[in-house]
Amino acid sequence: MASVGYVRVSSVNQNTERQDLGEVDKIFTEKLSGKDTKRPELLAMIDYVRDGDTIVVYSIDRLARDLRDLQDIISKLNDKGVAITFLSEKLTFGAGVDDALAKLQLQMMGAFAEFERNIIRKRQAEGITKAKERGVYTNRKRKTTIDYEKVKSLRNEGLSTYRIANDMKISRMSVHRILNT
Repeated sequence: MASVGYVRVSSVNQNTERQDLGEVDKIFTEKLSGKDTKRPELLAMIDYVRDGDTIVVYSIDRLARDLRDLQDIISKLNDKGVAITFLSEKLTFGAGVDDALAKLQLQMMGAFAEFERNIIRKRQAEGITKAKERGVYTNRKRKTTIDYEKVKSLRNEGLSTYRIANDMKISRMSVHRILNT
């Protein structure tokens, strides 16, 4: 019976140190949004755990930001005979355990996590709108066609990828992709 940790932050810039899980046998760490369940480390953890194992997560919102996703993940784990513990909320859900108060708390905390995600998205959209009004945020029009042969001929003439990108008004990454094909 293993003790398995799951740690998630929303972006690569964020630090996972705040989510102290104590002593666990194995930790799955993810630096992705919790907006959906198609996260590689989450899926690997679900596949890894076995009957009798316990998963430790710092808080409910680290596992899922959508109430339905949260319920599905917990149900899937419990069906495998795996218990899941949320340290912040001091809640544990195990196979065959029917704790009505714990389920109520899970529903409420999951709803708050989903609500928080919706508020974040709303604030983000408002910020983008205000930035656009100030002219700070612009959606760059993407170039639909790139002359691959011209990029290659400019490179053959000795131009740097920076110069080619600047002259062609494309990203340097696009220049590298073209040159590597």
